[in-house]
Amino acid sequence: MNPIFTRVSTREFLDKQISDEQITLLLKAAMQAPSARNGQPWEFYVVTNKDVRANIANASPFGKMCEFAPLVIVPCFRKETISPLFHDIDLAASVENILLEAETLGLGAVWVGVSPIEERINSIREILSIPSSLVPFCLIPIGYKAKTKEQTSRFDESRIHYVK
Repeated sequence: MNPIFTRVSTREFLDKQISDEQITLLLKAAMQAPSARNGQPWEFYVVTNKDVRANIANASPFGKMCEFAPLVIVPCFRKETISPLFHDIDLAASVENILLEAETLGLGAVWVGVSPIEERINSIREILSIPSSLVPFCLIPIGYKAKTKEQTSRFDESRIHYVK
């Protein structure tokens, strides 16, 4: 089944490591995303260290699951690029690719917002020693799903407007 129609946000993970090969596939998927003027403003921090994940979990009121996910990817955008007004859009496409690839690999993931909230940006920057030229965009805790759930359809015909 197409991962678009099976992916759900996962916040509970098994205590099982993700392979280096799987991590590489997740990052390859991220970097295949479209970006404005092909600027590819992204850089990624790959966090597997348990203590660092615990610190990250405390940087956002919604990031507690980062402590228990065996992997947290932190996408960042470079401030200086050819299309700075589109960083959020470019990173959003990249993050969606990670979420879909995680589903394809039999993993679960969830998107935890960081940018544009300065307090969260600064906390993540400090924890990971991210230089000022990069801005942490979000947190993506990833792991094997502790439980499964069915996706709820969000299709709503009333939101479609045909112009013929």
